[in-house]
Amino acid sequence: MAGPYLDTLFRPRSVAVFGASERPDSVGFRLFGNLLEGGFRGPVHPINPKYEKILGQRCYKSLSEVDGTVDLALIATPAPTVPGILRECGEQNVRTAIVFSAGFGDGDGQGRRLSQALLTEAGNQGIRLLGPNCLGLMRPSLNLNATFSNNVALPGGLALVSQSGALCTAIVDWASAHRIGFSVVASIGSAYDLDFGDILDYLALDQETRSILLYVEGIRDARRFMSGLRAAARLKPVIVIKAGRYAEGCRAAISHTGALVGADDVFDAALKRAGVVRAKTIEQLFAAAQLLASAHPVQGERLAIVTNAGGPGVMATDAAVERGLHLAELSETTLQRLDQVLPAFWSHGNPVDILGDATPERYAAAVEACLADPGIDGLLVMLTPQAMTDPTGAAKRTLEAIGNSTKPVLACWLGETQVREGRTLFTDHGIPSFPNPESATQAFSFLAEHHRNQQMLLQVPGPLTELEPPDIAGAHLIVEGALGDKRSLLSPLETRAILGAFRIPMLPAIPAHSPNEALAAAECLGFPVVLKILSPDITHKSDVDGVMLNVTHAESVRQAYNELLTRVGRRRPDARIEGVSVEKMYTGRNGRELLVGVIDDPVFGPVIGFGAGGTAVEISRDRAIGLPPVNAHIARTLIGQTRISVALGAFRNLPPVQMESLVQTLQRVSEMVCELPQIREMDINPLMADETGVYALDARIVARHPPPGRRRYDHMAIHPYPAQWVSRFQLNDGTIVTIRPIRPEDAAMEQAFVRGLSEEAKYFRFMQSVQELSHEMLVRLTQLDYHRELALIATVDTKEGETEVAVARFFSNPGGETAEFAIVVADAWQRRGIGTRLMAMLCDAAREKGIQKLQGEVLAGNGKMLHFVEALGFSATAAAEDASIVQVFRNL
Repeated sequence: MAGPYLDTLFRPRSVAVFGASERPDSVGFRLFGNLLEGGFRGPVHPINPKYEKILGQRCYKSLSEVDGTVDLALIATPAPTVPGILRECGEQNVRTAIVFSAGFGDGDGQGRRLSQALLTEAGNQGIRLLGPNCLGLMRPSLNLNATFSNNVALPGGLALVSQSGALCTAIVDWASAHRIGFSVVASIGSAYDLDFGDILDYLALDQETRSILLYVEGIRDARRFMSGLRAAARLKPVIVIKAGRYAEGCRAAISHTGALVGADDVFDAALKRAGVVRAKTIEQLFAAAQLLASAHPVQGERLAIVTNAGGPGVMATDAAVERGLHLAELSETTLQRLDQVLPAFWSHGNPVDILGDATPERYAAAVEACLADPGIDGLLVMLTPQAMTDPTGAAKRTLEAIGNSTKPVLACWLGETQVREGRTLFTDHGIPSFPNPESATQAFSFLAEHHRNQQMLLQVPGPLTELEPPDIAGAHLIVEGALGDKRSLLSPLETRAILGAFRIPMLPAIPAHSPNEALAAAECLGFPVVLKILSPDITHKSDVDGVMLNVTHAESVRQAYNELLTRVGRRRPDARIEGVSVEKMYTGRNGRELLVGVIDDPVFGPVIGFGAGGTAVEISRDRAIGLPPVNAHIARTLIGQTRISVALGAFRNLPPVQMESLVQTLQRVSEMVCELPQIREMDINPLMADETGVYALDARIVARHPPPGRRRYDHMAIHPYPAQWVSRFQLNDGTIVTIRPIRPEDAAMEQAFVRGLSEEAKYFRFMQSVQELSHEMLVRLTQLDYHRELALIATVDTKEGETEVAVARFFSNPGGETAEFAIVVADAWQRRGIGTRLMAMLCDAAREKGIQKLQGEVLAGNGKMLHFVEALGFSATAAAEDASIVQVFRNL
């Protein structure tokens, strides 16, 4: 787990600086000087064979000369020397290093060879690396400035992780002026080893870190990135800024969806699913940093505005509406309370205009009244300096009125000279202050968006148990058959079969290879029919006039067949024409043309697009995209993000579409891309929706061989709910026990389970006295990343409903070869075979993920558990550091 592996990086007790120097223009000089000037509390050992002393301290020729242990190595030497230094560090039991050196590369030649040597040596020595080519790390609470920057971060609760060292220095410089402090400032540079995912794992559990800022330029491992991001976002607000775009390879020119979806859209969708918020500019990042460092979390997006001038209030309102915020509606109680303390001519609404002669006391009364209103989620307090205004006094009284309120409050004192002291007061008291209403409302919108995205984070889509299950095996055979024939574009018949396997409705169709076959097919289907050209070389039939609609009579069919082949032949003389597909014509009068598509993003894997369909989709560009897996909540959110969504309800003479069928279709498409990693692209266009249901009128699928050696769901950025580990069995007394992976909605049941354990069982499980699980612990135990961890709960049905009686879990260690496990069975349900079955399934699940060894810690006094695991084939050995703990392990 992250803590034990990275504590020596984030909480080192001693540091060695390789390449420390007396040359003022060197990185080594600046780095060693920053450590000394910063007042790091542990020993700092300069290492350079060229010097006897550096800055008055003894300099060592090698690490072996240093007395005592070294936790962290800082390496600022030429790139060719770094692998040798890592070997020396490994021999001296140093487990973490920051490599500042440049000269490594991913291309050909010397840089690539050095990169490989660096990673090989670090792996051989068991050393975790930050860098290379990075600015370094600051840990202000430890007075640790392990960077060569001229800036020093103040201590605080904000963590900054950046691929750009220059941006780190800019943000730290800005933050110091605004008195914003940091728990960690980490520049990861080229991130050859430790990446965002690893750092986020640590920060998620770091007690000093209250919120996190990320600056991202590129992502090497989307699954690892999403895993760490989701883990951190479950516990703390995270803001991300992304520079640049991914490769244009994610745009498939022959795909409608590919033409609509850009890599930046995919990144946005990924952040929403991770429960975090994206800033688009450095200015927005600064605004977010200021708010996160000081404000309370928001529980909604209803904003109230208190102002002493109408114009700025209107400006703030416009800015709030533009950002999707809702102005709070003041309750009758609040209106009455304001009537009692404000002049008769106040605005009697939101914004609360307390007029230009507002006194500090009037500000305090208005702020108190608004903060007491349960219909208000956040408050923006504004002031413009007028003839009778006391900006400093108003700031003081506003601060008193805020008191211990848990709602976020933002201040906007407009102007400069007259309001400077008031702004300083807000900053000193941790109230974010902004120079204009636009930046203030933008900052609040980050909090509101964070609240919305947190709802997405909680979604764990499971199987559609209430619907007919898909024929996954059959779909695999069809795709593999096409690929075996060396075809990537599936035929219309194969495409229909895939959609049918996943229960996506299409109108019936029959292929025809002659005019007479077309006539017979039309008679079988019933008129009217549609004729569509059949050609493996034509992707979009409408582009070559390859569709004949509304053929209503038998006499017209053969003529339509010949005409269709003739006009397509003129447009595409090179195309192989196999005949036509005769399809039942959609005759509904209330249909809306929609598009559902899939592309395979080179970073995040499959993404699903939804929007307006038809032949002009690239022109209308009305689409929203999301990452699978998708459940009903995510599907409805995706639909609601499009302009076409307003046309899906009742309007004019049209009845509303059958929304449940549309939602289920998106879920079925999600199932498809989860279970078929061969799918590279898919378009259903149009997907016709009306009051009776949805019908896929045309579709195309492009497949490819997935990379060899991948396990199930490795192609996805977010691991789906592992439904394959759901099972049921019967105890000897007839009780039915269900074993299944835990879900976020099981939090209350998990809390009750732990609460019901005996004191001894709690102590043995948590190795300390635990009466009640904290919110943070409950989140960690129920909101899992199934990519690297799994918790299987055993439940029974009782009068109170589903009741948890046991749980077993594992969490993969870095590298994925080993995992920590734990198991606990409720006292009344022990010795009934539940624990044995749970552990058998847990071992199978770990083995499927490639884990080679399960390991855990058992208190020496827990004889029943030791006997239990030994009976399951675990070996036991006394812990070297603590005689009260026994380490148990089993090779899988």
